[in-house]
Amino acid sequence: MIINKEHLFEDNKKDLKSHKESFDFLGLKLDNEGHDVAKIITKLKDFQVAIPSWALGAGGTRFGRYSFYGEPSSLDQKIEDIGIIHTLTQTSGAVSLHIPWDIPEDFKSIKELACSLNIKFDAVNSNTFQDQKGAKESYKFGSLSNTSKAAREQAIQHNLDVINIGNKLGSKSLTVWLADGSNFPGQSNFQTALQHTESSLKSIYKGLPDDWSMLIEYKPYEPNFYSTVIQDWGTSFMLANACGEKAYSLVDLGHHLPNTNIEQIVSILMMKGKLGGFHFNDSKYGDDDLTVGSIKPYSLFLIFNELVYGMRNNPQNPNLAWMIDASHNIKDPLEDLIQSLESIQEAYAKALLVDQDALKDAQMNHDVVTCQEILQAAYRTDVRPLIEKARLDLGGAIHPIKAFRNLKVRETLIKERGKNTVATGL
Repeated sequence: MIINKEHLFEDNKKDLKSHKESFDFLGLKLDNEGHDVAKIITKLKDFQVAIPSWALGAGGTRFGRYSFYGEPSSLDQKIEDIGIIHTLTQTSGAVSLHIPWDIPEDFKSIKELACSLNIKFDAVNSNTFQDQKGAKESYKFGSLSNTSKAAREQAIQHNLDVINIGNKLGSKSLTVWLADGSNFPGQSNFQTALQHTESSLKSIYKGLPDDWSMLIEYKPYEPNFYSTVIQDWGTSFMLANACGEKAYSLVDLGHHLPNTNIEQIVSILMMKGKLGGFHFNDSKYGDDDLTVGSIKPYSLFLIFNELVYGMRNNPQNPNLAWMIDASHNIKDPLEDLIQSLESIQEAYAKALLVDQDALKDAQMNHDVVTCQEILQAAYRTDVRPLIEKARLDLGGAIHPIKAFRNLKVRETLIKERGKNTVATGL
């Protein structure tokens, strides 16, 4: 399905007057406060977040998966779904492939399809947290950290194969997340597991093209509940340094223990020039992978405040790879992704409103109250008219969820694909 631009234009007309009134009011207020509204809108237009290829179908849980009608049953259809989201939001101009779930059958054709929808190929993601059909070795007791050399070599080769696939598509980075760890005390030797992991990552690193980067993800627990080999940002940072200048840490919002100060982690990694990527989601208890901004929107804003500061003040840090990494077990997957994109843009826009010079002065004078007032003044601002303006300028929807429903996108997908299609992935 491709959204008819004329139909989208007609749908926007219903809300155009209300949008203009809200935008003019907010624009005047921000102008009076000294903000460059046009510059903020330009930054919002330029901000693109990758959609993971596995996220276009119904999400799964440990106990079951409840299919959603009209799911994409092929990579082509997944990219078409991302095209729908991008048409509405103008924010999802990239796809992040997960291998081997989504290996293109025809590289030329899939590149042409993505190009026609203005979608680029972002980081490619390896998968050594599941045994694949026909594999000689099992990852039951680890992949890159396994005591079995044969298992480690198989996992290394898989990552090299993923790099090769990404290279054919124009990707420029590899994301490595390991489920490696242990469930019981004494099950594995911590030092040996880490040594094997570092050695394996170095072997993968050697296979990176010159203009590529490797993003090393971390997670404190799950699927193993006693220890995880790459359990925190410090371990990821250490491994990235051991591999070389093209290796970086990747921060996933859900991959932290409750109440972890993620914004501080982000700040330190950017200062060290080692933050390479970011996975967006939200959580209440653990790695819940909930819709971005649905639980802790203020925390998301504080994280973006550090990201914005880092992007301005840490030229030693590379451009970041942004991706949504959430699971929508009971929502329409496309609507869930649209909601996440909206929350990300809101947090980013609010962070752009923070008066960093005034905040610095208040910090230097130990004026704690003013520091809080500056942050909360930006957070309390309703920035949605700015985001709507950015979307409109690019030809998107004023209200993407409303447009999605008004244009009967899901109903059309069901007619095209049927009710019983199932997407690859979790």
